[in-house]
Amino acid sequence: MTFQEYLDYFEQILASPQDYPAYQDPEYLNYAKLNWSRMNRWLKRFEPNEEMKSMISSITEPQHWIVITEPWCGDAAHSVAQLYQIVKNNPNIDFEIQLRDAEPFLIEDYLTNGGKSIPKLIIRNDVGHDKVIWGPRPQQLHDIFVQQKEEGKPFEEIKEAMQKWYNEDKGAEIQRELLVSLQ
Repeated sequence: MTFQEYLDYFEQILASPQDYPAYQDPEYLNYAKLNWSRMNRWLKRFEPNEEMKSMISSITEPQHWIVITEPWCGDAAHSVAQLYQIVKNNPNIDFEIQLRDAEPFLIEDYLTNGGKSIPKLIIRNDVGHDKVIWGPRPQQLHDIFVQQKEEGKPFEEIKEAMQKWYNEDKGAEIQRELLVSLQ
């Protein structure tokens, strides 16, 4: 789906959660509501840095950016909006959203340590070869996540630390990682 179709899908879930089995679970619905707010905040406030803008504008060959995600995913609330903002002005970049939990289950080909962690970005060239695979979160944050899990911290505490990191980072690390990957 396009990014706009993803936004529409997200809004439909929030308007009629009873029509979507996963969101009949109050916890998933609460995640989705919170993520809607976070994503929209990034869409309003996030601006790619000059180096990122320059790199993206230099892409003249067609590319296909596929993001595997779901509205309930906390990491996606930050990253997906930022990724869209990064590429939206380059007509050579086709930006597509695929749901992790719906066919064709592309996530099966992009597991993280055997798990279906999202979001996952796949950048393909014009003939469908993978150039870059990124995700589910910036490496710096992933290291913090793993450390806190190993320390046995409660999941609520881990989520708070991750949210704080995203707010303080303001999309700098995802851009740094993409710039390295795209060169």
